[in-house]
Amino acid sequence: MTGSQVDLLPMWAAGWVPALLWALPLLCALWLAFHPAAYETRFDLTAPLTRENFAISWGKATFARYFRNATALVTLILAVQPVLCTLAAFAFARLEFQARMLLFSLVLVQLLVMPDILLLMNYRSMFQLGLVDTILAIGLPYVASGFAIFLLRQTFRTIPKELDDAARVEGCSLMGLLWRVYVPLDRPAMLAFALVSVSHQWNNFLWPLVVTNSVETRPLTMGLSIFATTDSDIEWAALNAATLMTSAPLLLACLLLQRQFVQSFLRAGIK
Repeated sequence: MTGSQVDLLPMWAAGWVPALLWALPLLCALWLAFHPAAYETRFDLTAPLTRENFAISWGKATFARYFRNATALVTLILAVQPVLCTLAAFAFARLEFQARMLLFSLVLVQLLVMPDILLLMNYRSMFQLGLVDTILAIGLPYVASGFAIFLLRQTFRTIPKELDDAARVEGCSLMGLLWRVYVPLDRPAMLAFALVSVSHQWNNFLWPLVVTNSVETRPLTMGLSIFATTDSDIEWAALNAATLMTSAPLLLACLLLQRQFVQSFLRAGIK
């Protein structure tokens, strides 16, 4: 081993040791999910593989319904949140109007407020709107994001204003300027936030727990919690199989979009 390789050992250890510690629960879940229940407490390389745990967990809970609810929730957020946040960020970045900085400061205040503090007020609002126990009620408080507005505003401000003048000379309207100039140049930041938003909504638990009370509207996190706390003598192997099923879409997305995810955050760095 050369001297340069020895010097890189601390950096290598600093990167791989936390990664292995982070992956250890996932590896344990994989082992339990694909092996019979008899091997829950002992590690044996000769243990037979099985898919029975997935069939058991899928049959004992309505995971098909939970998957549809989670997909509908994420689709709702992705359909509305980017549009609202992009319009607000563009207004704060390029338009001149009274109290602009005051309103933007109020948006930044949202970053200082924990979402859990707003549970009561959000539930009261959903009750007054008659939306309790609906998928719309789960997603409505998240259709606008202070962090998304802040991130997109910062990246919009890095775009040269000369592009605005060139587009205006070509007869581009204000909305045309936004959708033809700013949005294409800001795709990395939008993709970065979209990935974070999908991950948050897919794993959100507390707010759906408060605002839903029926199988027809519960997302995956609620379904997994109910499946793990039922009195139907659920084995750890089946429970880990259900956990893998619920987390598989996010894991697959991270594996497929890993490079795009990292590049998006690098390009969307705040200057």
